[in-house]
Amino acid sequence: MPPAAPAGGNTTTGVRQPRPAARPEPRTRKARLRVSRADPWSVMKVSFLLSIALGICTIVAVAVLWMVLDAIGVFSTVGNTISEATDSGTGGGFDLVSFLSLPRVLGFTTVIAVIDVVLATALATLASFLYNLSSGMVGGIELTLAEDE
Repeated sequence: MPPAAPAGGNTTTGVRQPRPAARPEPRTRKARLRVSRADPWSVMKVSFLLSIALGICTIVAVAVLWMVLDAIGVFSTVGNTISEATDSGTGGGFDLVSFLSLPRVLGFTTVIAVIDVVLATALATLASFLYNLSSGMVGGIELTLAEDE
């Protein structure tokens, strides 16, 4: 007959078995970093590309919006109303449909988009110079980056 096990469930007398380890929690590594300088040349290149993309999106959005408004007849309805209101009896009045033609609207939108590209690029580059000046005085922006496992 084998010896009886102690009340704790151990087969060896006086020695405790280690508990099974709890499931380890994933460790998240964290790093505190400081952005002390922004290179103006790289800021200019990135802001130029982003503003070009924004300009293209603006032109496409205006073209789609113009086509939708033209398809549902907004320009012709408003144009007839304005033409009747400005009719002097001898002339035909103001022709809104020819004034707001697609090429004219897209040309105006393109000019605005080009101005936006130039201004956005210049302002972002100027902002990087100002950031570099202020970070020299106060140390920059501190970031805490975490890596998930």
